[in-house]
Amino acid sequence: MVEDVVKELGHLSLGTRLKRIGETLQAQTQAVLAAHGFEQPAAWFPLLAALDRLGPLSVGELSQAVGVSQPVVTRSLKGLEDEGLVSSASSDQDRRVRRIGLSGRGQKLVERSRREAWPAIEAAVAQACAGLEGDLLAQLAALEDALIEAPLMQRVPS
Repeated sequence: MVEDVVKELGHLSLGTRLKRIGETLQAQTQAVLAAHGFEQPAAWFPLLAALDRLGPLSVGELSQAVGVSQPVVTRSLKGLEDEGLVSSASSDQDRRVRRIGLSGRGQKLVERSRREAWPAIEAAVAQACAGLEGDLLAQLAALEDALIEAPLMQRVPS
């Protein structure tokens, strides 16, 4: 077996390690969503959840709410709009600013997600994180190992 250099470099490669864990969680979350009948990319759901919680937002506000760059939000919004899950309108205060909100279809998707998929994902991730002890690097190693040993799909309550 080849040495996991990123893991062995410790704090030096922490950013790469966190990105790797994030990508693993994202892919496994996508599998859980698919198992629950959701075809939308997992990356869309934080945007939908933010719009559900906060109401209509500008692209900049939505970017801040989910902690990703505006170009990433703009790309995702294109897909969300194409699927009819969000709608946009010019702001009353500034016509140059677009306000994005959930469409009726988007609201129904969020409600269904909240009922059918999000609790399963929450429980599976919590189970993967259960029992983490020690310093951050040890916790990351334990989480990575837990996700390899039993992906989220195996942790989803039946």
